[in-house]
Amino acid sequence: MTDAVLTPTASAPTSNAGTRDIGIKKRRAAEKRFRIYGVSAIVIGLAFLVLLLFSIFSKGYTAFFQTMITVPVEFSEKVIDPSNKRTTDPKVLVTANYPNLARDAVAKAAGIDLNDKAALAGLKGFVSDGVRAQLRDMVQKDQSLIGKTVPVTFLASANIDSAYKGQIDLTVAEADRKVKDDQVAVMNKLAEAGALREHFNPDFFTNGASSRPEAAGLGVAIIGSIYTMLIVLALALPIGVCASIYLEEFAPKNRWTDLIEVNINNLAAVPSIVYGLLGLSIFINFMGMPRSASIVGGFVLALMTLPTIIIATRAALKAVPPSIRAAALGLGASKMQTVTHHVLPLAMPGILTGTIIGLANALGETAPLLLIGMVAFVVNYPATPFEPATALPVQIYMWANEAERAFVERTSGAIIVLLIFLILMNLVAILLRRRFERRW
Repeated sequence: MTDAVLTPTASAPTSNAGTRDIGIKKRRAAEKRFRIYGVSAIVIGLAFLVLLLFSIFSKGYTAFFQTMITVPVEFSEKVIDPSNKRTTDPKVLVTANYPNLARDAVAKAAGIDLNDKAALAGLKGFVSDGVRAQLRDMVQKDQSLIGKTVPVTFLASANIDSAYKGQIDLTVAEADRKVKDDQVAVMNKLAEAGALREHFNPDFFTNGASSRPEAAGLGVAIIGSIYTMLIVLALALPIGVCASIYLEEFAPKNRWTDLIEVNINNLAAVPSIVYGLLGLSIFINFMGMPRSASIVGGFVLALMTLPTIIIATRAALKAVPPSIRAAALGLGASKMQTVTHHVLPLAMPGILTGTIIGLANALGETAPLLLIGMVAFVVNYPATPFEPATALPVQIYMWANEAERAFVERTSGAIIVLLIFLILMNLVAILLRRRFERRW
């Protein structure tokens, strides 16, 4: 009796190999599709970001330049002090019709006859209304200017500024635009003569609020934001770090500390407008603190920033290896010495990074500041945090609601300034982390 010999068929291995090949191809195809989806999402996100930045910068970079007019101005005694009373009544130097001096100077530079009433009337609104205060201050400072002719540089009006920058379509009908044909002709003549040019506009960074777009600036908003951020830093950083050290290093692990940790995480997700309502009810209505003051804005934003700093600080403390603590305790250091001399210095890069990111988020907040009244029309710099002020995001909000066309340019320019501040703060956070970070 012979044993039957079973020979394996070739079909089974081929079938299994084919199944494996199909499975590998499917996985590779799925991986390829996932990569395509990821790259597509990044490209779409970058495209929207570039579109947003292009829209902001294309509209806002011109805010850093302003159209100025430089012409010889005759400080006519007939206009300033026709009765020669300035020695006995200095008020005549205040009430003089200085805009007429600027108008006549522009008319002469453009070759317009001063006796042509219609042509002079066409120059109304050509020069900024701020020329009144500018020429008045010059005369009050130096009365010897009366009767002389000296070159003076002053602002063109917002409409002339927009027209010269090409922001107003001059091809449309005259009735449909704010700049008239006579003004366009004068503008072109002055530009050809070199009397009308764009200059860098430092007033955009130094002036306060103004109803005239050409004179409006971010000075008060910048000072208010600096005051606010200093208050946030002085309150949120020490309180947040101390709370984090206690919760992470000293507090017993029980349901109460777990409840506190959950509430801190929840507070980090609370909408910022809720903190504004809290500040309105407590700091202003209950405590009677001044409205539109940087001190209140700092308190509100400090409350909003605290959860972020606590979470970041606890994460930095957890990242310190337990062996550092064990070694310090083994050498006889107390718990407090271990934390202050070893754990805290090693966690400082993460703490500083979280703090700066929290401050950057607070710098861009608008809703809490609106609710506590930081929307005042403030012209002068606040000397202390208790005086009325605005902040950069609030100033952007107020300019965005203005009807004047020139405020669109100012709004985009202010957004650029705010973005620069935010980028610098985030850059500092990155540099601090790279400079002090240790790999374990």
